Amino acid sequence: TIVQIGKSSISADDYFQVLRQRVEAMKKDYPDLKPNLLRQLNLPQQILEQMIQQQLLLHLARKKGLKATDRELQEKIMSFPVFQREGKFVGFEEYKRILDWNHVPVQKFEDSLRDDILINKIYQLLTAGVAVTEDEVWENYRTQNETVKIEYLVASPDKIELQAAPTEEEVKNYFEKNKDRYRVPEKREGQMVFLKTEDLKKEITVSDSEIEKYYRENLSQFKEPAKIKVSRIYLTYTEADKQPMLDLGNNLKARLAAGEDFARLAAQYSKDDKARAGGDWGYYEWQNFTPEEIKTINQLEAGQTSDPLDLGYAVSILKVTDKMPEITRSLAEVKAMIQNSLLEQKARNQASDRMEKLARVARKTRNLEQAARREGLTTQTTGLLKKGDPLPGIDTSGFISQNLFELKEKEISSPIFTYEGVALAQLVKIEPEHPASLEEVKDQVQSDLISELKKERLKEKLTSLKYAQAANWEEFAKNNGLEYKRAETHKRGQYLSLIDDTTELDKLVFSLPLNQPSEPFETSGGYAVVRALERKEVTREDFAQVRAQEMAALLNQSREMFLYSYLQKVRQDLKVKVNYNLFNRVTDELLGRFGE
Repeated sequence: TIVQIGKSSISADDYFQVLRQRVEAMKKDYPDLKPNLLRQLNLPQQILEQMIQQQLLLHLARKKGLKATDRELQEKIMSFPVFQREGKFVGFEEYKRILDWNHVPVQKFEDSLRDDILINKIYQLLTAGVAVTEDEVWENYRTQNETVKIEYLVASPDKIELQAAPTEEEVKNYFEKNKDRYRVPEKREGQMVFLKTEDLKKEITVSDSEIEKYYRENLSQFKEPAKIKVSRIYLTYTEADKQPMLDLGNNLKARLAAGEDFARLAAQYSKDDKARAGGDWGYYEWQNFTPEEIKTINQLEAGQTSDPLDLGYAVSILKVTDKMPEITRSLAEVKAMIQNSLLEQKARNQASDRMEKLARVARKTRNLEQAARREGLTTQTTGLLKKGDPLPGIDTSGFISQNLFELKEKEISSPIFTYEGVALAQLVKIEPEHPASLEEVKDQVQSDLISELKKERLKEKLTSLKYAQAANWEEFAKNNGLEYKRAETHKRGQYLSLIDDTTELDKLVFSLPLNQPSEPFETSGGYAVVRALERKEVTREDFAQVRAQEMAALLNQSREMFLYSYLQKVRQDLKVKVNYNLFNRVTDELLGRFGE
């Protein structure tokens, strides 16, 4: 179990399958997608959080006695375009055939739809009281649609040199005036044993017979499925014009046989979404065609064109433009990959076994250091860590420090899997959050004081410069050691280079007369001045045209924000527990496959 949510849970296999489906879908669109990018995008964590949110909503729905009726399920199924022909349901047998073709069990599909219905019901119930006012919608509309063309000058601290560093007395006085700003967060220290995967690999061998056995038992991993690229000419008809469309289909087939270009004819006559693309449905999207069309496609060879198919509501002419057979990569091609995978697996299993044994011994004595000596292992201290702090060379993602914050004093963890190896930790010290003494934060205080002194100098510099009289600010910036920036269509709240928080700038540029420079205002890194060159403003009349859509959009946004806050409270009440060690192992295993 990766996540425990009250009496419900999310299994490792459930998470593995959802992550696999998402990654496979992304790989179709982005074939060169790398596992490291998926980690940087935080995709695995996002998927897990979505699954947790779904389980929380289902828990609330069942707690309130909500149910998905058979009638609601039928309506949900019949609403899918893939199960419709001319706006009517295709019938149960055709519906089942479509699912079978896509290898989706009927019961599993319908269970997922019932969950969707329940989630929608509880969503509507929980957010029924959320409302937005006319003024809120108007202000949001202005924020999203009003733009201003601006230019601004920034005076940065790195361009200022202080004549002398602050004295000890000045640092002390600054600290005394700003004591409330300085607090030391809770820190925890652990004693730990760490086994590095790369070190263990040196002691492990993988035989050719093991590689061959893995290859035979996991042959499906090394199959690259057959790929067929399809183009289509699609002629829809009604009963009134059925015969002319059938005749047109036969005429087009004859013209194709005579050598006319399929893409050109598709662009001219086809009535589906890909007509403009010359009827090209690529390697994958055609798999949502009707079973009759799919059967025909699978019978065609590359370069062949089908006879016109009468689907009962349209004529379809299909062409296979490329056909790549299923191939299985040879053992020689994948041997190095399998060897690395087995080495990694053996090393992690060995580390896990040794850590489990060590944990049993250590828990009896409540002394990890003593138990480690008995097992011939050495311990090391983590030092005082904030929650999430990394340990260079051991745990770059901060899993060990996160685990320390889940332990009671003297408690010993379960094995902690990091990207670099496996650790076992004992919490030995808790240093509570507390107001900082000058000694604890002296470097930070000195840095803050220097920054403030530089800002004062910056303001003086900007105020003294005659920027308001300069017509060309870009040239003025070069001559006076300032940064010049320009934005063609700035919106409220939008990111601007060198200005982290645009709140003050936004007030100025949407209120000052055009071309009038502002007074210097403080930014996170210095001081700046700005002037608006052009403004695009909206009127109440503009707003009236889209009021309903804007109100619906803002209401939906407000509901989502409310739901997120509400579920955070539910999550705490249910004491949701995530097994991050297992989560990381499953993620590593799956992304490792896609990385080879």
